[in-house]
Amino acid sequence: MKLSSLILATLSVAALQAAATDITSPSGQLKLTVDVNAEGTPFYSLDYKGKTLIEPSLLGIVADETKFTDGFEIVEVDTVEVDRSWEPVWGEYSEVRDHFNELAVKLHADNPNRDMTLRFRLFDDGLGFRYELPVQDGPNYLTVKDELTQFNYTGDHTLYCIPGDYDTDEYLWSETPFSGLADALNSYGRHSEAQRTGGSTIQTPMLLKTADGVYVNQHEAALDGYPAMLLDIDTDNYDMKAHLVPDRLGVSAYLLLPFHTPWRTLIVSDDARDILASQLVLNLNEPCAIDDTSWIKPMKFVGVWWEMFTGYQKTWAYSDDRLAKPGVTDYTKLTPNGRHPANTANVMRYIDFAAENGIDGVLVEGWNEGWEDWAGYRKNRQFLFDKPYPDFDVDSLRNYAQSKGVKLIMHHETAANAADYELQLDRAFKFMKDNNYDAVKTGYVGAIIPRSEHHTSQWMVDHARHVIERAAEYQIMVDSHEAPRPTGLCRTYPNWLAQESARGGEFESMGGNPPSHTCILPFTRLKGGPMDYTPGLFQTDLSYYGEGKDTKAGTTIARQLALYLTMPSPLQMACDLPDNYRRFSDAFQFIKDVPVDWADSRYLEAEPNRYITVARRDKHSDDWYVGAITDDTARTAEIDLSFLPKGFEYEATIYEDAPDADYRTNAQAYRIRTVKVKPGQKLKQNLAPGGGAAIRITAKSK
Repeated sequence: MKLSSLILATLSVAALQAAATDITSPSGQLKLTVDVNAEGTPFYSLDYKGKTLIEPSLLGIVADETKFTDGFEIVEVDTVEVDRSWEPVWGEYSEVRDHFNELAVKLHADNPNRDMTLRFRLFDDGLGFRYELPVQDGPNYLTVKDELTQFNYTGDHTLYCIPGDYDTDEYLWSETPFSGLADALNSYGRHSEAQRTGGSTIQTPMLLKTADGVYVNQHEAALDGYPAMLLDIDTDNYDMKAHLVPDRLGVSAYLLLPFHTPWRTLIVSDDARDILASQLVLNLNEPCAIDDTSWIKPMKFVGVWWEMFTGYQKTWAYSDDRLAKPGVTDYTKLTPNGRHPANTANVMRYIDFAAENGIDGVLVEGWNEGWEDWAGYRKNRQFLFDKPYPDFDVDSLRNYAQSKGVKLIMHHETAANAADYELQLDRAFKFMKDNNYDAVKTGYVGAIIPRSEHHTSQWMVDHARHVIERAAEYQIMVDSHEAPRPTGLCRTYPNWLAQESARGGEFESMGGNPPSHTCILPFTRLKGGPMDYTPGLFQTDLSYYGEGKDTKAGTTIARQLALYLTMPSPLQMACDLPDNYRRFSDAFQFIKDVPVDWADSRYLEAEPNRYITVARRDKHSDDWYVGAITDDTARTAEIDLSFLPKGFEYEATIYEDAPDADYRTNAQAYRIRTVKVKPGQKLKQNLAPGGGAAIRITAKSK
């Protein structure tokens, strides 16, 4: 990884000279103002292209021991312009520019003595700011109860959001003005814990669109040692305030100073494509902490997974009679249920399929002891991560996978017993390395143990960081599910290849995801980091499985191919059953071909909740790939091929919806055609309702 920087200017201003302080972004389009009011409470405001975007909004932190909220005066102001670049281990771009103007406002208060620095970084595409608390003359152990941070908007703008929840992100998204938020949140059948406490609370990341057509993604970066942030909404005044996830005792964070909070982030543009292209959250994270990253390999995988979701008679558990024999700990004395897919013969079939089709890995869920305990004894749930079931021959599978050039991916479902997982972590990772596993999918389904914690409280944020750091020491890559939503820490720890932390593709088997769902996730959830969405679903009519399911997925086959471009991740699953890929082998060819690591990305068309068209260049060839998706309305995408280098002739292989395709009535109708294209050409591409298109463009000759 390369990191180069150019510091252009530094200025320090004495306290007596300091008043309201302004800085602009490098382009001058964003203007930030910081000051303290008559009570000594710091505040900021933000303008975009000469118009107020964020009105004066208060800042501060409240702890039991003291308050960092009022009585302050500005004692020093430092400014600096930084322009540097860095090379990601993987991602949407081979190089990322990190260009900002920084403002550090040092505050001091008497009676009692308190010091705090507010650090702002203003980029051309947005703002990041954080609190920095140095060692104090007074208390240095803080019990944080609240954060005063406000985001005061100027009108009844449109919000794209999900309910605030301490334990799950797996909601469909609402599109609503501030004034309609209460009704939108009430429409969710399950109310979050934050809602039950009163008021209107939503998650971050969220997206806002002003009446003037300015888009704002609001989130946080570098979440570490602190709880996740939700947002309390004042729908009458169009204001937002930070809502820190507490533990069950009502404490948000226990801090030892010195300490700095995560960055609060605002990505801003009047072009929706810029929101998708922004690398602001990654830029606010620390550089890579791993010296040798050669073992980190972006990959595609298949897995023993989907058959458990679609088949009522398939189980993660090996036996059904553990409940009748609770004292039996020797699984060889239990009767196999005959419906356990994570068995040696079935996994070998997946390995064969992966090897035949150039797929890198095979995930196996349900391979280890503990699933019966989870089903029957939730209060004492425990999985064992070095104890395979009797029908899962670790040695044979390890050797067979090696002989086929395929990697097996371990699954560590903890049933949210995070405390027990930490106790087993070294033993589990050693077992993985001994058996040639170098990637793991972790899971935290259920109520967190320790029972005083939530999925996004400070303890679980620390737990997730601990798992990633320990995995890096063992050279293990991680795909975490039901973990705190990502905030760009994958830059610092690029072995954190992906997370779930949102409603993923598995919900197609549980009522479905509407087509708009994957038209909003890239504007919101994906701004924190890649998602393991599990695309590649070809059998979209769930009645096919003969288990009484009568739902249909919110997608066409062509759309599923496009998701590999519009939902970028260095870890991509081909989620369907091998037999379904054999039935549609010509469409499956695109999944085999599409890369998961990119040299360049160009967002061509975008509107949140409506449509996305993106082009990406393979990091390891000169091939370009294009993905286009739409909501439940048919549309014609205009694909401007100006990104293609001149001087070449190109061939485009187009995987598209058939003329009569519709996700509701004819989802498997697609066609494949090959056409000649040239730089600067505008390609008209029809997308069916709920549909999409995926294109591979290859240079043929000069």
